[in-house]
Amino acid sequence: MKPCKWLTPQSLARRVEQALEAQVRAAHTTTRTAPTRTAPTSRCSPPLRRSFAHSTPRPIRPPAEDPAFTSVLDNPPELVRTGRRHGPGLIILAVIPVTAFLLGTWQVQRLGWKTELVAKFEDRIVRPPLPLPPRVDPDAIHDFDFRRVRARGRYRHDREMLVGPRMHDGEQGFMVITPLEREGDGTTVLVNRGWISKKHRLQKDRPDSLPTGEVEVEGLLREPWKKNMFTPDNRPDKNEFYFPDVKQMAALSGSQAVWIEQTMEPGLLQAIDMEAKGIPIGRAAEVNLRNNHAQYIFTWYGLAIATSIMFYMVVKKPPTDVTRRVRMNKEWT
Repeated sequence: MKPCKWLTPQSLARRVEQALEAQVRAAHTTTRTAPTRTAPTSRCSPPLRRSFAHSTPRPIRPPAEDPAFTSVLDNPPELVRTGRRHGPGLIILAVIPVTAFLLGTWQVQRLGWKTELVAKFEDRIVRPPLPLPPRVDPDAIHDFDFRRVRARGRYRHDREMLVGPRMHDGEQGFMVITPLEREGDGTTVLVNRGWISKKHRLQKDRPDSLPTGEVEVEGLLREPWKKNMFTPDNRPDKNEFYFPDVKQMAALSGSQAVWIEQTMEPGLLQAIDMEAKGIPIGRAAEVNLRNNHAQYIFTWYGLAIATSIMFYMVVKKPPTDVTRRVRMNKEWT
């Protein structure tokens, strides 16, 4: 047996061409003939591969025949407005810094007024207490607000009123309002004795807080309180008072419309003992008016500066690339 010889590239190419020609003739013949067989190749020869050079190119389909094709005419370009860049929002942005600046200036005036008011009240507190006259004109209390006074008399515990709820050191309770019946002239004034805990609401639970003899009260003469819109109305028929309506409470107790807030400065241990026994804890002799106008000034002026910067950035903002291209196209026409 003869040894197997490898095919040369020239002979391999010749055999491939002959096989292709045979396939073409078999495809175009009109008569049914037996399939043409090519000579068997040697087992040692490599498998035949079809050359890419003789492959038939696929037909290119026009884009217009594609159902998903979209033309420029079907999707027109978006128009960009180049003349007017800002809308009504710019007017609102321009009003905000002006309004904030005016409010900040108003708070400056309020700060000056509140500072003078606090200084006037502090000057009254440091003065020695005045004896309370028998008759007090309610219209003149404004000129003596936060003035220290002294009065003697007996508490009318049968006409006691509780105003609350009020918080003290994180605990809920009430303010004890007791009419003070003065000896001699028989006039009566309302005294805010201080705060008691909620568990001592009933008088039977705090017998130490009900003095029966003559007492001397020292406190601050205050103007009648003003009710805010969030506070409910008092219900005297159920003995429920949510804010001290001085005129209403004076009419119920038969006293003058005079409001005195008892002052004291108990030590820590004394305050704990008073709270445990249900004895009212009075307020300190100090001005406790809120004065947050400085914070409001920084808030409003800060808002004015911030919105002014935003307004400047919006007005001076450069146009976008699309707007710039549209403007260039308009200049070309």
